[in-house]
Amino acid sequence: MDRSPDRKPDQDRPGAEPERDWEWRRRVRSNPHSHRVYRTVVGVVGTLVIVGGLIMVPFPGPGWLVVFVGVGILASEFDWAKRLLDFGKAKLHAWNEWLKPKPVWFKGLIGLATALLVGLFFYLLFLLSGVPSLLPDLVESLLKNLPGL
Repeated sequence: MDRSPDRKPDQDRPGAEPERDWEWRRRVRSNPHSHRVYRTVVGVVGTLVIVGGLIMVPFPGPGWLVVFVGVGILASEFDWAKRLLDFGKAKLHAWNEWLKPKPVWFKGLIGLATALLVGLFFYLLFLLSGVPSLLPDLVESLLKNLPGL
């Protein structure tokens, strides 16, 4: 890394852009104790967001988006998380580029396969824990008619 005298210490981080880095972060990083506390807080918050996102993945909703947000939080302080985020972005971009030229029926099959996997997850979940009573009565009665529930 370039360690010329005109570079600030926070510019040594890969991906750090001085015009985007905030003054309060420079102050936090200048004190080793506060920087350690800050990195710990960022690590805990990022990890909690990732765990929450992973819990949400099999459910309908933005599970993977929340995981990416958690990795983004970690990437603000940890180089390994920045590399992981870049890797994830590249894989997502490659998937989208692969899927773009495919015909609509193929994209529909991908969506159907995803819906079937989510349905299988819920079926197994309800098989193990029972049908939750918080569901509307109509949905609950339909689910209880499935084999094993």
